[in-house]
Amino acid sequence: MSNDFAWLGAAEIAALIRDRKASAVEVMRATLQRAEKAQAALHCFITICAEEALRDARAADEAVARGDAVGPLHGVPLHVKDLVNTKGVRTTFASHMYAENIPAADAVSVARLKAAGAILMGKTTTPEFGHMPFTEAPLFGRTCNPYDASRTCGGSSGGAAAAMAVGVGPLAIATDAGGSTRIPAACCGVVGFKQSLGLVPHDMAPDTFGNMSYITPTTRNVMDTALMLEAMGGADPSDIHSFGASTEGLVEAARGEGTLDGLRIGWRPYVGNTVVDSEILARCEQVADALGDLGAIVEPMGDDMEPTEPMWLVVSTALWNARFADQLPKWRDKMSPTLVRQMAGGGQHTAEMLARAALQRTAIYRKVQGWFDRYDLILMPTLSRTALPIQERLFDPIEIEGKVVDSIRKAWYPYTHPFNLTGNPAVTLPAGLHSDGLPIAIQLVARRGADAALLRASAIYERAMPWDEYRPKVAGLE
Repeated sequence: MSNDFAWLGAAEIAALIRDRKASAVEVMRATLQRAEKAQAALHCFITICAEEALRDARAADEAVARGDAVGPLHGVPLHVKDLVNTKGVRTTFASHMYAENIPAADAVSVARLKAAGAILMGKTTTPEFGHMPFTEAPLFGRTCNPYDASRTCGGSSGGAAAAMAVGVGPLAIATDAGGSTRIPAACCGVVGFKQSLGLVPHDMAPDTFGNMSYITPTTRNVMDTALMLEAMGGADPSDIHSFGASTEGLVEAARGEGTLDGLRIGWRPYVGNTVVDSEILARCEQVADALGDLGAIVEPMGDDMEPTEPMWLVVSTALWNARFADQLPKWRDKMSPTLVRQMAGGGQHTAEMLARAALQRTAIYRKVQGWFDRYDLILMPTLSRTALPIQERLFDPIEIEGKVVDSIRKAWYPYTHPFNLTGNPAVTLPAGLHSDGLPIAIQLVARRGADAALLRASAIYERAMPWDEYRPKVAGLE
């Protein structure tokens, strides 16, 4: 039963329910059954809210039976990263501080997806407060990569990506403050889209003015990403960056009609780094050639970037200290040591360093916008190598093809940080499997506000180089 709906897209499931060819309860029971198996194998959920999900599924079936008007995601299962508030369902931030926290209201993004008909069935794993690119925390343990349990699923939205990769529902809410949607999506072979800053309001951002964090979709295909963005997006008073935001045309763009004729794409293998796995580099070059065959004009770009991680870390550690430093006396022994260590390092930063980081952010923003004087899209790898060993430590250097390189943030995902800072939309898309059996991914970046154009190009790429055949083999989830 659980396989009947596991690999269907959101639009397909909604159509089956709307046409009474399947019931929302039937779909939800199958999804919950699959979630329990995924949890046993991968540990990708903090909370599975089966009772509430089945209650809401019954209500969805009753609405169809009455002939009520229903939304585009009516009856479709949804899981939400446990950094995003869900009314009446535990939201822990993967921290012992909030282990019993029950929000009184949904985040705006969750409320809007529910209004479109989606049904919450669980909260997925994340490192504590989303502070690192691996998914583990003292509250729940560690989440595995579905392609290889000895490798990380990435982070911080690792539970969302792992669950999506094994067919647990078609819709997942993730978050991304430095690559936290795109890194695990790349590790697990799914779609991770970080939209333009403000397109989806972030009512949970503690600093709306200086925000570089995003509430995002994770899905298995481009159309489901567009459906989520169209439902979640649009202005809200809670987020200063959301004013004027429009979701018009996103789903239409994701149909991917036509070709890429005349589209100008810059291909840049490096963004402030110097080493990339040779298979990943070769695969990205094949993608560049394929995009050219689809009509795009693809040109190589040199690297004019310095690593953005040092400046990103000044801003991030300042925020963590502002939020949690007063909790250390009570909670330090139950907090993630990696978070505590980074907060201690951030405590050495001065106000001048923080202000300088803000100035550097502006300079990076202007530099990146200059890329689009010549190009419509920028193509690059998402990660410099495939998923790291699951026991990899945050502060250690990594290896690429046996060569010890730089720190994890500088050397593994230098491609993601810059676009959190600049606000440009960026999407990671599957690009086949490496010889080690793990997913490879590309990243496409567009102008601020050009989310529809990015979705359209992504859909055309998906049609030309489909990834449906790539599915991890996990015991009990074939």
